Amino acid sequence: MNQLPTLNACLNGLSAVFLLIGWWMIRNDQTRAHILSMIAALATSTLFLVGYITNHYLRHGVVTKFTAQGWIQPVYFSLLISHTILAVVIVPMVIMTVIPALKSRFDKHQRIARWTLPVWLYVSVTGVLVYFMLYHWYRPV
Repeated sequence: MNQLPTLNACLNGLSAVFLLIGWWMIRNDQTRAHILSMIAALATSTLFLVGYITNHYLRHGVVTKFTAQGWIQPVYFSLLISHTILAVVIVPMVIMTVIPALKSRFDKHQRIARWTLPVWLYVSVTGVLVYFMLYHWYRPV
């Protein structure tokens, strides 16, 4: 079995963990730990994106089919569609959140981060859920 989807799911999961740690740290005035956690979240998300693109390039655009039947199908596709749309949206959101932080415009960073964090968390967590649904819970026949 191709191991890149597993690696990508792990990177997505790590990204979610780092995001939550970063959020917790800034809430507790641990600015340096917040910065390190957010750098780790950005790094794991970037590695995920590289792995995801690599996986699809190596497989020549082959898409793994979701073969489960019944009530789980609309659940899976709703999750997949929302995940995919927000995965595209989150890239510019993250950039728009990081740039003010790098310029020490923390007021602007905080205003944008209030929107970016929940979307980024959703994308990271649903990425892991999609992986489990596709490769473990409802494995193709």
